[in-house]
Amino acid sequence: MVHRLMQALSALTAVAAAMATATAMPARIGAQSISSADSALVARLLLAEDRRDTSQAAYDEGLRSGDSRIRDIARRGLARSRDPRFADRDSIGPRPAKPPKYDDPAWRLRYRQLGNRNDNCDELAHGLTDSAWAVRLRAADLLGAACAADTAAVDTLRGWTRNLPANSARRNGGVSWHTAAHGLLALTRVMPAEARAALSRFTSSNIWHVRVYAARAAAALNDTAALIRLAGDRDDNVREAAISALARVAGHTADATIVPALATKGYQAVRAAAVALRDTPLRKPATDAAIASAIRLRRDSSETSRDARRAVIALLASVAAPGDWPQIKPLTADFDCVIAAAIAELGRTLGDATATPSCSPLPVTLPQEAVRLAMGGEARLRVTLADSSGGGSFVVRLRGDVAPIMAARVVELARRGYYNGLTWHRVEPDFVIQGFSPGASEYIGYPRFFSDELGAVPHVRGTVGMSTRGHDTGDAQWFVNLSDNLRLNRDYTVFAEVSEGINVVDGVLEGDVVAKVEVLPP
Repeated sequence: MVHRLMQALSALTAVAAAMATATAMPARIGAQSISSADSALVARLLLAEDRRDTSQAAYDEGLRSGDSRIRDIARRGLARSRDPRFADRDSIGPRPAKPPKYDDPAWRLRYRQLGNRNDNCDELAHGLTDSAWAVRLRAADLLGAACAADTAAVDTLRGWTRNLPANSARRNGGVSWHTAAHGLLALTRVMPAEARAALSRFTSSNIWHVRVYAARAAAALNDTAALIRLAGDRDDNVREAAISALARVAGHTADATIVPALATKGYQAVRAAAVALRDTPLRKPATDAAIASAIRLRRDSSETSRDARRAVIALLASVAAPGDWPQIKPLTADFDCVIAAAIAELGRTLGDATATPSCSPLPVTLPQEAVRLAMGGEARLRVTLADSSGGGSFVVRLRGDVAPIMAARVVELARRGYYNGLTWHRVEPDFVIQGFSPGASEYIGYPRFFSDELGAVPHVRGTVGMSTRGHDTGDAQWFVNLSDNLRLNRDYTVFAEVSEGINVVDGVLEGDVVAKVEVLPP
């Protein structure tokens, strides 16, 4: 009863906040005016959609509105709330404007010609000398043992690995650590003895990206000693790479090295450790560390820790004994209903047939700009790369017409400086660039989930989507489509599109730093 009352109070508080925000909105949005009453109605509609609440009376009122824009928002919100995949997206409301169309740069065609697997050593050796660094790095990634006799290609890789920089700074159009790291991995396949001799320089590099690649190289070389050292690295991305590799190379013989990683701050390292330790013979140490980790992760109150928390629960299911349940049972009460249910299920497997989840979802509030964007208002952001990452900038236009809540949340974060100083941690030159994780990892995002706003804007080149790890788990990380990726339409929200500077987007390399993301004036 108390839980239901708390939920009701939370809902009322959220609605009141949304209405207060809406009534403070200007009376004119774009060229069309909107009354304070209509603004408050739109706020209630958007909040109901964001909460996936199909019982809200606002929908009935919205469907009766004399403003066609409000009727469309009501129809769309109700359909999204009823169907998580929004199957009727193409038949509800007016067709959204098409995003800009961008041609591919010439080098991307050469990149594609290399393919996903290539045994043509002459073609790969030629790729290593291409004018575009993306093509050169791709050629290195494809080189295999069959090309060991190509002295020119091997000499190129040797040159790359010898030139390991002291920092990650690069000039516009150039590279930094990338050639040395990719070159080392290529040498593990082409000249493994030379790669092994060079490995120690990479494991001791000041650049954590280089140490991640060193962990991958150590795995290819079955160098358990190097992986054990890297599993205790100061950077959690390095720990994650080393632990995952160590589990493959050494099995459970290295579990004593991995258990301490359950206490690390980075969710990616915790998750990797929990996965590696599943069914470990070190049952008691792993159980104690996993329980402590589960308690700490709940205390973090971050919804985007869900993957790490589920991995820890799976570890407990494989090692915990019935006598451990009293320590675990308090975790059946959680802010994340998915986690609470998983803990209760664990309790039942440990012998507590009465284990029941109890969850109190964190309150949802409507971002300030949502109503204005939903009603046709414009918003643009300028993304400026750090000078140490080549500089340059590009502009994105927010698609408030299809994803007003998500777009407004992104604007809100940009105004707070949330994105400043973060990186592009994933770069796949013929797919996407992805970034804006505080931990430079797909497993760490903004502490509150963003709900999906799936729509009819396709994932074509230049559109900007929201990263998720499941339905309604947006984490404030962006990805920019570098090519047409229509297979993403079903599951990922497009909330923006590049309107200027697509060439800068094409030039982003792994690890590039974003100096700032600023909201541009109308």
